[in-house]
Amino acid sequence: MTTALRPLSTGELLDRTFSLYRSHFGLFIGIFALPHLAVLAFQCVGIAFQSPGNQLANVLITGVWGIGAIFLSVIVSAASQAATVVAVSQVHLDRPASVMDSFSRVKGEIVGVIGLSMLVGLGVGLGFIALIVPGVLLALMWSLAVPAKVLENLGATDAMSRSSDLTKGDRSRIFVIWLLFIVMSIGISLLLQWPVELMAGVSSRGALVRTSAAWQVASLVATFVSECLVGPLGTIAFSLVYYDERVRKEAFDLQLMMTTLDAPVLPASPAQTGA
Repeated sequence: MTTALRPLSTGELLDRTFSLYRSHFGLFIGIFALPHLAVLAFQCVGIAFQSPGNQLANVLITGVWGIGAIFLSVIVSAASQAATVVAVSQVHLDRPASVMDSFSRVKGEIVGVIGLSMLVGLGVGLGFIALIVPGVLLALMWSLAVPAKVLENLGATDAMSRSSDLTKGDRSRIFVIWLLFIVMSIGISLLLQWPVELMAGVSSRGALVRTSAAWQVASLVATFVSECLVGPLGTIAFSLVYYDERVRKEAFDLQLMMTTLDAPVLPASPAQTGA
């Protein structure tokens, strides 16, 4: 293996995250963009159904289509997140990975990841209602739940418990990683949305431009691009944190080394035998 599994500092984890992202850009963008294209297409169809002269109908269409888009987003987000975890695992352990292979490996996990995400979201949401701090602590504690579920084939509650055990003692650096990617996500989103807002704002009919179908599609495309660029990074980072915590607390690097050494050796071919 060319990947040296060892405990990594926060800086090394981030460096490894961006290194994997750059060197396998097409893989991670493809995993994230392909399913999210379905959401973008669904949203654009909703805009096409709007009627310029009927505001009440437009509000109803926007509401119904918005609910449908949220439902579809939950499904594709679970699929892309689970597939990204698998791809990171394969690449990090120096194994071949592809977009289609990553999705094929998680086709039975998507419903479970959706359920896990809902449980985590509910718990974190209730925690935020309780003076914010409990919500932050729960989010940190369950940050590795999806990698644990996908890579260890655990149930939702077991994955949450596993994440809690793995993150124990290292939640401060997980908070730093969360903060960095939240700021990065907001920054890139604003950077891509700003030209669209600027074009609408400089127009003498700015308010009308903002409600036009073209502006809405442009805004959706800008959001889609920003999500595709930043979306994989967080999953890559926390998948690497998952492995790092296992190396620190369970000597996973030694376990993997022993598994490799114990693997059966293929018999030599006749040509090699006679050489």
